[in-house]
Amino acid sequence: MSGQDRELRAALVREIGASGAFDADPVWREAFAAVPRHLFVPYYYVGVVGGYERRWGENPDPGARERWLRGAYEDTPLAIRLRDGELLSSSSQPSLMALMLAGLEVREGQSVLEIGTGSGYNAALLAHRLGDDDLVTTVDLDPDITESATRHLAAAGHRPAVVTGDGARGVPARAPFDRIIATCALPSVPRAWLAQCRPGGRILAPFATGLVALTVRDARHAEGRFLHTPAYFVPLRGASRSWQEQPDPEGLPVTARGSDLFRFLLALTAGALAPREAYDLWEREGRPQRERYGLTVDAEGDRAWLDDPGGPHAWPLPAA
Repeated sequence: MSGQDRELRAALVREIGASGAFDADPVWREAFAAVPRHLFVPYYYVGVVGGYERRWGENPDPGARERWLRGAYEDTPLAIRLRDGELLSSSSQPSLMALMLAGLEVREGQSVLEIGTGSGYNAALLAHRLGDDDLVTTVDLDPDITESATRHLAAAGHRPAVVTGDGARGVPARAPFDRIIATCALPSVPRAWLAQCRPGGRILAPFATGLVALTVRDARHAEGRFLHTPAYFVPLRGASRSWQEQPDPEGLPVTARGSDLFRFLLALTAGALAPREAYDLWEREGRPQRERYGLTVDAEGDRAWLDDPGGPHAWPLPAA
């Protein structure tokens, strides 16, 4: 299998590279080339009519094992844990992972906290990139997830700190961190993360169907802009609300209802602007790309904004 694994991995790296995901930090290309994804997804689920089909690497049918291995190296998210038909955890799309890791702007010698362990693949990429497993801490609420991820990481030759706990609380025993990356969608930015991140540090997290990159000023203040790419992740468990709960754009033009960018604005302004008001702003401002939006986190709460945090277009976000 090793030869086929290397060929499939090399093809995946070429596909990620063609997407432009390595452009901001080409060093990640070598990490994706070195870390075998199939070790982190010994089984996964693919959607079929009426539910899910389980694929696993120990299937006695050679054809089924072949499908499992090829699927492990497709540039697609893989469902790895279900409960009563609900998706609890997944291995993210590799090209999106590469974009996020490049956007984290991590450098040698920096410590990183990952919120949402998943399969352990992302933690392995970070450990390989940094060259020191002890610089990586990953936390997840579900002990089944952290236990299996620990086994996957060991199989790949990595032993970062894997912690079972509430990711919203961070991991104070391992703080301070230079970088924090979340692989679950947030309803708000936990203040514990700011307190556990060094001044000048960076937090990158899914937020309102986008990815926000915040620079931490101190334990009470962080601010930054969104990256250009959309992102849809399993919500942070325990959160009281979800970005999937958006206002109904019914009655607005089809161009708006079908636009991912407009729905992003709807998510950011939910509770602050009615859908018609959001649409008027969207058209007036030239249908803004995600990079024009940003987020401020301080003692007054979370605020989303367009172009300028002190400008006319800023909206308080409801508390989680």
